[in-house]
Amino acid sequence: MSGTEAAAQRVEHFIPGGVTPPPEIPAEIFQAAVRTYVEPRRLDMQALALELGIGRTTLYRRAGHRDRLLGEAVWFLTRGLVAQALELPAALRGTERVVTIVRRFMELVQQQPPHHRFLGEEPEAALRILTSKHGPVQTGMVHVVERLLAREEDELGIAYAVPRDVLAYTVVRIGEGFLYADVVADAAQVDLDRAAQILQALLDGLVRDAG
Repeated sequence: MSGTEAAAQRVEHFIPGGVTPPPEIPAEIFQAAVRTYVEPRRLDMQALALELGIGRTTLYRRAGHRDRLLGEAVWFLTRGLVAQALELPAALRGTERVVTIVRRFMELVQQQPPHHRFLGEEPEAALRILTSKHGPVQTGMVHVVERLLAREEDELGIAYAVPRDVLAYTVVRIGEGFLYADVVADAAQVDLDRAAQILQALLDGLVRDAG
C-alpha cells in the first residue's frame, strides 16, 4: 500500500465521509454553495438559485433548506481541516496526541476568514449550524474525537472512567466553548493554550488502566 493510500484510509477511519462532497446533494449546487461560503459571502438561496439558473423551489427540492445546505458545506470544509490536523509526528501517543490534534484543528479553524465572517455577521445561524447536535458539524466532530480516543485505548491498553462517547462529546463542547467564546461570552480573544490545558487535564484525569 502506498503512503497516499494509507493516508486516505486513515482519514476515512477518523472522519465520517472522508473529505469528499456529500453524494446526496447535486455537485453543481454543492460546489456553488461552498464557493459562496469560502469567498466569503452570505449564502442566499435566492441568489444561489439565480446563479445556477434554476428556480428557488427546485433548489430547495434538490439541496434542502438553507441550514442543511450550509451545514453540509461547513462540514465539508471542516473535514478538510481535520485531515490536516491528523498529520502529526508519529511519536505522539496517548492523551497528548488527542489534545494536540484537537488544538491544531482549533488553530486551523481560527485561521479561516469564512469562519470569522459567519460568526461575525450571522452569529445565531452560525451557532445553530456549528453547535447543534442535529447538524453534521458537531455530530461529525464527536465521531472524530471518539475515534481518536479509541485509538489510544487500542494502542496503549488504557480505558476512560466515563463512556467514550460521553467523553468525546465533552471534549467537543469544551472546544466549541473556546472557539466561539467571542460570540457566546463576548471574549476578546480565543485562548487555545488554555483550551488545550483544560482538555489535557480532563483526559489525564479520566484515564485508567484497562486491566
